[in-house]
Amino acid sequence: MSYSIIGFGNIGQAITKAFARNSIEVSVATTRDPESFASAAAAIGPTIIPKRLAEAVKADIIFLAVRFESHPDVAKTLSTWQGKTIIDVTNAYGVPPEQLGGQPSSKAVRQAFSGARLVKGFNHLAAATLAQDPAVQGGRRVVFLASDDEDAADEIGALAENLGFAPIKLGGLSEGGLLVQARGKSWGHLIFKDLVKFDA
Repeated sequence: MSYSIIGFGNIGQAITKAFARNSIEVSVATTRDPESFASAAAAIGPTIIPKRLAEAVKADIIFLAVRFESHPDVAKTLSTWQGKTIIDVTNAYGVPPEQLGGQPSSKAVRQAFSGARLVKGFNHLAAATLAQDPAVQGGRRVVFLASDDEDAADEIGALAENLGFAPIKLGGLSEGGLLVQARGKSWGHLIFKDLVKFDA
């Protein structure tokens, strides 16, 4: 299984740190030349591999950690995303709901990435919190996952476990997924809630 993170801003870097802590290789890419952020990637860890966008999108599992407005540009990189799982880490705060046809932002992202399985996740925490070690006082920091594809949610749940988090599935994109999505200028009820799960 191969992994990549598209976007190397605060959220993208926070996710790379989770991979680095667990010595799991992950490609990182932006629209810029990889040499422009190679030193920053190397500072995070040796398993963080800068690549060109065209190379990074070949991964099996892709974290989409760009500005919501930029997702159509990334989607144009491939004609089909069949066989890939996209983790939508974007937040469409400030985007008018009517611009999305009244649907959740993650459904708009899924439509753009034709053929891919989509999971909304890793987007509800502030970057500084997401970047921290998820092991907290004997518990694990929670990440919420929502998807209309149960198998995809299970797959990303297993990855979240491997990265040290405690995944909690919220159900479909139009139900539980709305709890972790911005609608216009309001945040979903679980956005910025930093929760820790203690295993019984």
